Amino acid sequence: MNAADLPATLGMELKRRKYFIRMDVLEQTLSLAKIRLYISLDLFVQVYRNERYQTTNLALIYNGQRLFARDELDGRWHRHKPETPEKHDKSKEGRRPVGIIEFLDEVEQVLAARDLP
Repeated sequence: MNAADLPATLGMELKRRKYFIRMDVLEQTLSLAKIRLYISLDLFVQVYRNERYQTTNLALIYNGQRLFARDELDGRWHRHKPETPEKHDKSKEGRRPVGIIEFLDEVEQVLAARDLP
């Protein structure tokens, strides 16, 4: 996942996935990106990528709380499952790297299961 390409990639997803109402680029450099895709004012996907530290944070946030996430720290992935978003899932599935498109597909499943938005 390339930080420089994230705004364009997420911009395409904003058009493709009609439930997104807005995209805000919060921070952007050559090696870092922090972007939010809003579903509503209190429900959004936050994407953070820092290539220098090989860190990726993909999170679904609702009312200031993480509902679901996948994180890469120092090249190692873990997941925050919807049932236990406060815990790190380091199972084989939890450690599996995911791209932004796959993560957004997972977000759709979480939204449907919780009857959101």
